[in-house]
Amino acid sequence: MKISVVTVVYNNINTIRETIESVLGQDYPDLEYIIVDGASTDGTLELVKGYGSRISRFISEPDKGLYDAINKGIKLASGDVVGLLHSDDLFYHSGVVSKIAKAFQQNAVDSVYADLHYVAQHDTLRVVRDWRSGEYKRNRFQRGWMPPHPTFYVKKVFYERFGLYDTEFKSAADYELMLRLLYKHGISTHYIPDTLVKMRVGGESNRSLKNRLRANKEDFMAWKKNNLHPKFYTRFLKPLRKLPQFLSFRRRSYS
Repeated sequence: MKISVVTVVYNNINTIRETIESVLGQDYPDLEYIIVDGASTDGTLELVKGYGSRISRFISEPDKGLYDAINKGIKLASGDVVGLLHSDDLFYHSGVVSKIAKAFQQNAVDSVYADLHYVAQHDTLRVVRDWRSGEYKRNRFQRGWMPPHPTFYVKKVFYERFGLYDTEFKSAADYELMLRLLYKHGISTHYIPDTLVKMRVGGESNRSLKNRLRANKEDFMAWKKNNLHPKFYTRFLKPLRKLPQFLSFRRRSYS
């Protein structure tokens, strides 16, 4: 099984090297690594070029935003399975992609997801939030649940069948995609009970109260655009579900 990992980057010279090294350090043999750069001007372009043929595919050109760049990467992918690792993120260890491949093979599913640690911007050993997602049940989406997007890997055929990221969304296209694939179209999935990705805090949707409110509005739009009907409390439970992630890392809550 060939797995494609896509990294999208724009002017992120400070962290992109760590991201690249965490991918190139994977022990899985059939791995395709694709980097999509948005015409960076801070040295990112030269850094990536320095890896030469170790990067499977690399393009650098202006784009129409994050999700447009992600869609370019998915279209370039030749793997059976596609996942993302943004330029602020890291794989937790060298066996992450092997574990993902094993989950697909042993469970004969269409997608997989796992757990995630939010880490400090300048100290990736310091965990800020612990996102333990738990087993998937369809009605959990109505209770504000979603899997951690950076851990979500999908067979490419389902992007071709059900569509890519909707670029109408500015900060919630990841939520809309997972809602569409898992909840609306019912593709099968498997939960890997392990933390596979470190994600630096400070993502676009959480950078300010204004952005958080916009993301919450877009979450509701995601249901409406797919002709789905959330519960009246879905929109409010989604941000509230983040609160336990700040509590003791030993605590598990999968309700």
